[in-house]
Amino acid sequence: MHTLDVALGARSYPIYIGQSLLEQDLLRRHIRASQALIVTNETIAPLYLDAVRQSLSGLDVNTLILPDGEQYKTLATLETIFDALLSQRHSRTTTLIALGGGVIGDMVGFAAACYQRGVDFLQVPTTLLAQVDSSVGGKTAVNHPRGKNMIGAFHQPRAVVIDTTVLNTLPERELSAGLAEVIKYGLIRDADFYQWLEVNMDGLVARDPALLSEAILQSCRNKAEVVAEDETEQGNRALLNLGHTFGHAIETATGYSDWLHGEAVGAGTMMAAQLSADLGWISEADVQRIGALAARAGLPLAPPPGVTAAQFRDLMALDKKVMDGRLRLVLLKAIGSAVVTDQFAAQALERLLEKMCQH
Repeated sequence: MHTLDVALGARSYPIYIGQSLLEQDLLRRHIRASQALIVTNETIAPLYLDAVRQSLSGLDVNTLILPDGEQYKTLATLETIFDALLSQRHSRTTTLIALGGGVIGDMVGFAAACYQRGVDFLQVPTTLLAQVDSSVGGKTAVNHPRGKNMIGAFHQPRAVVIDTTVLNTLPERELSAGLAEVIKYGLIRDADFYQWLEVNMDGLVARDPALLSEAILQSCRNKAEVVAEDETEQGNRALLNLGHTFGHAIETATGYSDWLHGEAVGAGTMMAAQLSADLGWISEADVQRIGALAARAGLPLAPPPGVTAAQFRDLMALDKKVMDGRLRLVLLKAIGSAVVTDQFAAQALERLLEKMCQH
């Protein structure tokens, strides 16, 4: 087992990475009282809920099983969590446990931030994307029909328990979606890791346990370092949104149902890379190199048919990185180096949107 620390002073917490961790007492040691609510979904409950419950035997544990899918990441579903907490008389010393992918983790974290003005929660991510990205860093939110993750809070977990054996049951599309976020870390700040991914991508797609563990470890190390420097995204943490402004527009335009988050980020990353090349910051060879790795990971390289340039413009105008009316994007200066900038011509972005949407 590997252990990393997210260094946030009094809010610091460990990330545990290893095999068969759900069967150990890692969760119990981070529950400060006797009461807990496990929140999971219909897909994960039959697979892993019993193991988590058994690891907490002797505690007062309730469970809540939600429908599975990004389309359920809403205020209405959040209210279901509050209903369960109140009907089962959970106090302000309770602990919420998020057992699932990024949707469950984001909603449970937001519920924990709000319930009785803040209670403890633990992250038990069951998808690669959640393990390498959304479970770490304390970003919690629900979606709105007009924008993704627009309603939320920063609320750090007490611990993140990453059991790599759960990836054995992960569908191929979900594995590819997670690899989009893994590739992101190499692109924005770790060129050596990006080269490692180029060497080992086929083994990752084949689910080699040692390679997956190493990819998760390096991704979490990068994420932990960025979060420790900029917890509430006032500066460099925004670099973690490479491809997300385009990707969130894709998800919103398609009703949060057609594409997985990582698939949208994969296409969005290609759009950010192409714009970076159009501005002369990276070469077309770099774009081809990025596209080749994304394709090996099984990711889409362009937005879905039917999403228009006009939709992109309207939805990106609502992005959280818009400041004083100016859209900021995460763009590449090199493979391994990214910037958050509004220093790009509107015409360049318009040409990109028209070209990618026609493609």
